[in-house]
Amino acid sequence: MPIPLTPIPADADLPTWLDGLGTRFAAFERQGSGCLSYGIATSPGRRFVKVFRAEHDRLLHRALSVHAAVAHESIVAPLAAYRLRSGESVLVYPWRDGGVLYPADPRGAAVRTDPDGAMARFRALPADRVEAALDAVLDAHVAVAAAGLVAVDFYDGCLLYDFAASRMHLVDVDEYRPGPFTLEADRLPGSTRFMAPEEFRRGAVIDERTTVFHLGRMLRLLLDAGDVEAAWRGTDRQAAVITTATASRPEGRHATVAELTEAWRAVTA
Repeated sequence: MPIPLTPIPADADLPTWLDGLGTRFAAFERQGSGCLSYGIATSPGRRFVKVFRAEHDRLLHRALSVHAAVAHESIVAPLAAYRLRSGESVLVYPWRDGGVLYPADPRGAAVRTDPDGAMARFRALPADRVEAALDAVLDAHVAVAAAGLVAVDFYDGCLLYDFAASRMHLVDVDEYRPGPFTLEADRLPGSTRFMAPEEFRRGAVIDERTTVFHLGRMLRLLLDAGDVEAAWRGTDRQAAVITTATASRPEGRHATVAELTEAWRAVTA
């Protein structure tokens, strides 16, 4: 059920309306999308509030369509959506404790090696806890693929790990799209550390095997003790699964996310 929010008065600006929801305890104003987000303590509980300006309507509607199509316990879904009179739209999510593995930060990639940061702390966890977290992401993408969606702009900034609960959450899936589709631009949005070769080729087919590549890169990057892929913590059998998942030609990869997940579990159990 959507949480009850007071309709915004005609003369109230966005900050005033947000303050009417509750107490802001966090702000995330450096997002690559240009959206603004806040942590707000409301009477029903803490919420993550994401504000889409009028020029972000494409992202808003894509996010709503993704969450209408797929639900999974590891995917954080909005509780409510609102259109404000001033032109902004708002998605209200439940707040999840933990840290985003690659948060928007003025330090850029250096934030991933900060010993106090979420990424370094995650990589320092026992291997079995890391594997359990990665398995949750794989499982969520089995549901994503079953819903006919392809992962776009998936990277470590979409992963929020709750260290106290040992639980991984998938967030910010606004760019996921129905697939397969033909790339009609010079490239898709995303991190080059995760992107498949076809995502840089106009006219290429983007399908479930592209998602397989993303997930293979996730497994390689996050089951590593460092940030330059020089401290692999996994086994040779796990590395072989990743090699298949990240083959440069799509036909050389696992055909489906479910196939990749089954292969990974067979060498990880």
